Amino acid sequence: MKTYIALCHFTDQGMRSVKDTTKRADAVRELAKKFGASMSQLYWTSGPYDLVAVIEADDEESANAFGLSIGAAGNIRTEMLRAFSKEEMNAILGRMA
Repeated sequence: MKTYIALCHFTDQGMRSVKDTTKRADAVRELAKKFGASMSQLYWTSGPYDLVAVIEADDEESANAFGLSIGAAGNIRTEMLRAFSKEEMNAILGRMA
C-alpha cells in the first residue's frame, strides 16, 4: 500500500457543523474501505491546517477518488501528499545515476 498525507481545512459548512467532526471522521474511515483505502491516523490540529490524516491506498487513483469523495461532501478541502517510507526512498535513491 502507498501512503499519503492529507492536509485539511474546514470549509464554512464544516465549521458550522464542527461539533459533528468526530462523528464524520468515523464515517470517513468507513468510506475509505469502498476505495480499498484506510485512514490509519487522523489528528485535529491547530495552526494552518485543521486536520492531518495518514491514508493508505493501493494506488494513486484510489487515494484520489477517496480524497475527492471526501471533498464532495463539502466539509473539508484537502491537499494530498504522497509520502515515502525509508525503504521506498532508498529504492528511489538507488535509481539515481
